[in-house]
Amino acid sequence: MTNHIERLIQQLDDSTGPSYDARAELIDIGSDAIPVIVDGLPSLGGFGQLTAIEVFEEVADPRCGPALIALLGSDNPTIRGWAAMALASLKIDGAVEPLRRAYRACLERATPPDWSEPGGIRWALTELGARTPAVPPFTARLRATTADDAPGWPSAHFAEIVNDLADHAQVICYSQFWRVDAGGTYGVSGPGLDWELDWAAPWEHLVEESRTWSLLEASEAAVGDNIFVAPTWIDRTDLYPER
Repeated sequence: MTNHIERLIQQLDDSTGPSYDARAELIDIGSDAIPVIVDGLPSLGGFGQLTAIEVFEEVADPRCGPALIALLGSDNPTIRGWAAMALASLKIDGAVEPLRRAYRACLERATPPDWSEPGGIRWALTELGARTPAVPPFTARLRATTADDAPGWPSAHFAEIVNDLADHAQVICYSQFWRVDAGGTYGVSGPGLDWELDWAAPWEHLVEESRTWSLLEASEAAVGDNIFVAPTWIDRTDLYPER
């Protein structure tokens, strides 16, 4: 069986088709495959390692924890981000401090905080109880009045949410729009504004720049009873974390 698992692991790198079947079979094998996958990780390329992370999440065997923590040091930012989210999804013990170090490394590399890797690490820290997002009272109350499974806030209140966040010194990184229809949730194209923040600017400038752009998005966004907006925002402590 070990030899068979090893052959499947080597197929994880083949994105032309074999990787999908190998992934499915490894998930079906389950926990027996985890130690062999861990041993085989260094031999895999980026695609294979990402697929291995998917297997880890599906099998949910905590023995993959040290391997996921090691992947936080990968040269590939996508691997680092996926590993971070997998650590949180699997509630791996001892993941918090490595995640904090990984986040500080992002900032030291000058990775923009609105990119996927730092966003994934912040999500992971939040899920593990090591980060508490700043949610102003009005925004919190408005969220509480929507359905529990709503993917955000009613889009009709987007401008109010933007101003509430900015008034409380929060920087909105980007916003996603969703439509809830017949029990399903579907992505909705936003206004399509192309904007970037100068993360070297003073925090107060970032707050007002994100307010301006987000209000422009709010003025052009779709509105309806089944349209929701999910802004992603950060606090000053996310850009200047304590060491």
